[in-house]
Amino acid sequence: MRTTFLPFSSPSISEEEIAAVGDVLRSGWITTGPNCGAFETEFAAYCGAADAIAVSSATGGMHCVLQALEIGPGDEVITPSMTWVSTANLICLLGATPIFADVDRETLMVTRETIEPLITEKTKAFIPVHYAGAAADMDPIRALAAERNIALIEDAAHAAGTEYKGERIGKKGTCIFSFHPIKNMTTGEGGMVCSDDPELLARVKSLKFHGLGVDAFDRQTQGRTPQAQVIHPGYKYNLTDISAVLGRGQLARLNGFNQRRAELAMLYREKLADTPEVLPLGIPDYQHLHAWHLFIVRLDIYKAGMERDAFMAALKEQNIGTGLHFRAVHLQKYYTETFGCHPGILPETEWNSDRICSLPLCPSMQDSDVDDVVAAIKTVLKKG
Repeated sequence: MRTTFLPFSSPSISEEEIAAVGDVLRSGWITTGPNCGAFETEFAAYCGAADAIAVSSATGGMHCVLQALEIGPGDEVITPSMTWVSTANLICLLGATPIFADVDRETLMVTRETIEPLITEKTKAFIPVHYAGAAADMDPIRALAAERNIALIEDAAHAAGTEYKGERIGKKGTCIFSFHPIKNMTTGEGGMVCSDDPELLARVKSLKFHGLGVDAFDRQTQGRTPQAQVIHPGYKYNLTDISAVLGRGQLARLNGFNQRRAELAMLYREKLADTPEVLPLGIPDYQHLHAWHLFIVRLDIYKAGMERDAFMAALKEQNIGTGLHFRAVHLQKYYTETFGCHPGILPETEWNSDRICSLPLCPSMQDSDVDDVVAAIKTVLKKG
């Protein structure tokens, strides 16, 4: 057994990035400033996006996008239940109704086939999730959105550096990225909204900073224009320069991070091939580049002779950290009580929700760490 604890994830912060943050702290300009503008430009260029808006979190970005689309009471938004609760929460907070779509059992992503039967005259938007670093199959979903004239918002929280059919996620449509510390790159807390819809981005830009008609920092005035007018009520979701300068350094290393993640993921798949009790997620068969944000396995609770939660607890006793991404949203207390959701309505989501477990994966890991995880899994299964 390991003598030290291996966390499920750990950010990779370089001394150069720490120094850059120190420079910002000493500069006297630590909130939204020149580094935010540079970060937006560099991230948009990385994705091939028309433009990008930095925000304090992906949740804040989603809130602004939903608000910019004027989603509210009487509207329905189709989203997977196999995701973090923030999306459904925001839909509800705006007075709309989340409609939960089932997912493909192997990739845990929605498809055109799981979305289309849920469309009604009230459907205002789809929010597919690029899950665990893989790309959702977007061509059929984009075609469906265009055919029905329904807004499409891509949840790209897991997808920094992911590609779909030769193009990076973020190049087309409207995509929202997360830079939380467990993500492939981090700003501490933060996010980015990329879009090829300039009018939508203009609304997001205003909503994320009090509804003003200008940003928090203007490169010509070196600050916020004091005569700026509120054009509608807005929020406070701007990113700081402290976060942005960290993000700039992380972005420069993102491809290297993702390459190492891929190497570790392939090593896991190789070393777990003879362990039928744990089944890694399927890799989509269409052309894409996986960013390997997460390495997820599903526990065969019958072969293993234990439930998933017991499996995770036993791994912790072996000094191996794990994560859970995610418990099905539609079975959370609020959604069962408010919308009448119940077990059985999303069979593939529910099957996975009871079995998934995220194993340690971050660029700083050594090959020997994967060996330790696999050895711990086999020890736990033998005891089970």
